[in-house]
Amino acid sequence: MIQKLDIPVSVVCLFDHKKRVFAPKKVLFEGREYLIEKIGFHHTFRNGRVLNHVFSVVSGSMFFRLEFNSENLNWRLTQIADSEVN
Repeated sequence: MIQKLDIPVSVVCLFDHKKRVFAPKKVLFEGREYLIEKIGFHHTFRNGRVLNHVFSVVSGSMFFRLEFNSENLNWRLTQIADSEVN
């Protein structure tokens, strides 16, 4: 089931200076840690002058859509889904 949200979350990230890659590695949501196994999609968009990065990630049977605001350095969870079929 897909749920649209807009809540702040904590995210552990990695920046590899050799590969020039910035990627989320773990999401802390509702008291649980979700280890990110795969980044399915990454894109950016602007809201005025603020650049936002959007990551679609998978952790086990869970899907998360995370948005990173590059101005205030905050993460938001905007969508979550599990593997259950409605």
